[in-house]
Amino acid sequence: MHPFRAAVENRDADAIEALLAEDVVFTSPVAFKPYAGKPITAAILRGVLRVFEDFRYVKEIANPDGRDHAFVFTATVNGREIQGCDFLHFDEEGRIDDFTVMVRPLSAAQALSEAMGAQFERISQEAASA
Repeated sequence: MHPFRAAVENRDADAIEALLAEDVVFTSPVAFKPYAGKPITAAILRGVLRVFEDFRYVKEIANPDGRDHAFVFTATVNGREIQGCDFLHFDEEGRIDDFTVMVRPLSAAQALSEAMGAQFERISQEAASA
């Protein structure tokens, strides 16, 4: 099992953060602009761990060199079933330097936006204290 998948499925925020490059760029399915840097990305991912229920990966796709992965997932957010995909690129050191998430359907994306919006102050404080 890929180390990222294992960390997420074990809900191990420290292991997830250890896999992030310092200059990682996180592109959210519900925010207009990407977030740059390890502190904010790690804080966002901790927020996601708090709002996703019944999370599980259902498929993993990788290119032959192992630097690009797609992890397809399902979860529940505020009673809405959500399907999504984490698209990850790994740098030369094996750390995630590009992290893009896409989700569907629209009603679940809206539920995710609301749930993460409620987390935003805590996310900002966690990123600032990192």
